[in-house]
Amino acid sequence: MKRVRKSLIVGVLVVAVAGAGFGLYWFQPWKLWQDETVDEALPVAVGTSAPAAGETSAPPTAGETAAPPAPAPKTLATGELISHEHDTSGSVRLVRLTDGSHVVRLENLDTSNGPDLRVWLTDAPVKEGTAGWRVFDDGRYVSLGKLKGNKGSQNYAVPADVELTQYSSVSIWCDRFDVSFGAAELARA
Repeated sequence: MKRVRKSLIVGVLVVAVAGAGFGLYWFQPWKLWQDETVDEALPVAVGTSAPAAGETSAPPTAGETAAPPAPAPKTLATGELISHEHDTSGSVRLVRLTDGSHVVRLENLDTSNGPDLRVWLTDAPVKEGTAGWRVFDDGRYVSLGKLKGNKGSQNYAVPADVELTQYSSVSIWCDRFDVSFGAAELARA
């Protein structure tokens, strides 16, 4: 009888430890207390970065004329992030870069860290409160990649084959739990 009880206790402990390990892996609760700040400059073109502060190009030499200034990146749409599952704030810009490529730029982002966060360009309407938590995977969306940091300003390249007129919002999406941390409706600039 004691042997059966001891085996039962050991079995329960093994299941409890395995369950705790799985729970820690799945929920990653330590991320709630870990912030990752990323502050990127707006790139001139995808794969490049803006010149460093104080960096200038060489002046033209005798007989040369200065090249016309390169066209500046153009903001096509903007929006303000609202909170869903977690407090989220900041702004979003859809920008056409000088080479014709596009990026979604998150500026002054402030949200919770979490497991498997992504930046999605979607066709879903942004809804306030819990009604907006799970709408972004109901229609068309494009994942622009993992969230680089839960704070700061960062850029996400939009694939060249994406038809931008079909998308109207951006979501910080938790792929693990299928829920939006926050989202912004894009208004054409």
